[in-house]
Amino acid sequence: MTLDAAVSARLKRNADGLISAVVVEHATSDVLMMAWMNDDALAATLATRRGTYWSRSRGKLWVKGETSGHYQHVREVRIDCDGDTVLLRVDQTGPACHTGTHTCFDTEERLLLADEKEHA
Repeated sequence: MTLDAAVSARLKRNADGLISAVVVEHATSDVLMMAWMNDDALAATLATRRGTYWSRSRGKLWVKGETSGHYQHVREVRIDCDGDTVLLRVDQTGPACHTGTHTCFDTEERLLLADEKEHA
């Protein structure tokens, strides 16, 4: 699969040729996870509607749910104004996080904003 040239031209990749991908659950708008994509991952995602990412640790593409069964059906993909991030709206099957939780952003720890610190 090859990424459409017009889409490719809009992307601003980091030094490793990657863009960040923020994944949001379509039904709830919960932010599920952040991952990295290269052109091949984005092309595969657009062609198959399955969340496909670049694993920096493994050095290869991975389809979310390949081993866990917790797939992502991609409903929508958007490129941000800078072209360095894509937003995926997905239907998530099972937990999105590798820890087994629904979202990678569900920790109890929350960073305090400056005005919250003043009132704490």
